[in-house]
Amino acid sequence: MKKELSGGCGIAILGFALICILGGIAAVLQSRTEGDAADVALGFLVFVAMLLPFIYWGYALLYKSQHPGEPVKLTKNVKRYGGGALLALGLLAAWAAITGNNAEVTPKPINEIAQEPNEPKDSVVITEVMEGDPYQELDELIGLESVKEEVHTLANFAKIQQQRKAQGLKVPKMSFHLVFTGSPGTGKTTVARIVARIYKDLGILKSGHTVETDRSGLVAEYVGQTATKTNAVIDSALNGVLFIDEAYALVPENAGSDYGQEAISTLLKRMEDDRDKLVVIIAGYPNEMKRFIDSNPGLQSRFTRYINFPDYTDKELFDIFQLYLNKNQYTITDDAAELLKSNLNYVVANKTKNFGNARYVRNIFERAVEQQANRLSAKRSISDEELSQLTREDIENAFKLRK
Repeated sequence: MKKELSGGCGIAILGFALICILGGIAAVLQSRTEGDAADVALGFLVFVAMLLPFIYWGYALLYKSQHPGEPVKLTKNVKRYGGGALLALGLLAAWAAITGNNAEVTPKPINEIAQEPNEPKDSVVITEVMEGDPYQELDELIGLESVKEEVHTLANFAKIQQQRKAQGLKVPKMSFHLVFTGSPGTGKTTVARIVARIYKDLGILKSGHTVETDRSGLVAEYVGQTATKTNAVIDSALNGVLFIDEAYALVPENAGSDYGQEAISTLLKRMEDDRDKLVVIIAGYPNEMKRFIDSNPGLQSRFTRYINFPDYTDKELFDIFQLYLNKNQYTITDDAAELLKSNLNYVVANKTKNFGNARYVRNIFERAVEQQANRLSAKRSISDEELSQLTREDIENAFKLRK
């Protein structure tokens, strides 16, 4: 019975080691196709080295079950095949690392890129304070009249309260934290940056920079790590504005136990501890943000001021396109402009919840510029006017790529 138990344990340990090695081989081969095989291959070799004591242990148990009372020794076949296997694994890792660096990742067709509604972004982006008048920049934004009025009202109120405080008068307790609600591409991030600079101008914040993040920048993968990750992001936002986009993702619907709650608890504590040097602006769709705020009494008490960002009209989207033209030294023909207006009118009339607003227009502009390049690339001599002009054909093909 003892002999059978020893042999069974040895086989189980060796089998487990074999499964781990096969999994490692698969990971090395997969990483080679993705162009990052060097690090994975090195990790694989270290992993195999760590498995060697377990392999020997399994072999020793199996050997003792077949040779009771004898000291464990490596047979000729084990030395031959075991050494060969280790050499093969080493060669595999070296081959993957060398050839993986030259592996080409097949790019997506441009029409697939055009259909992606969400843009990849860094999980944490720090925007330093820019020069210029933030009030003027706010007023020069296209559309968003109700938003401008709300921000000016907030700024005027804060200014007067600062003056009352300076003269020794009582100042009612007020929160400078904000909730921005609206669809993607309606200027929430841009206005958050402007608000941070206005707060600096008013003396509410010392720096006025903006730290932009979302759930991925605050929530870690393992228990106990989220608080550390969230605190690090908050530390970088002190004396400025912490802007959390799609904040409702911290409390997923029907998620039960979720690490997002740990991020919220950490955030609420820091908002209290650092209330004189931290302003938080959270943003997202209106209904989702209401559900998010209602999920926690602490959120309800700290976020009491809401600013809604309406979708752009087709005329405002056309004006945004014109802005891109002017900033990048392009012009547009009359018939192309008419087609653009017509298509934007149709898009706005048939938009979905995920419509990108200004982001959609920016993508159309970028596609139109690419189509102009395709059209002109076959020409030998190109005038300055042609280099700067977008035609009806460019606009038409740009919208085809968006379908």
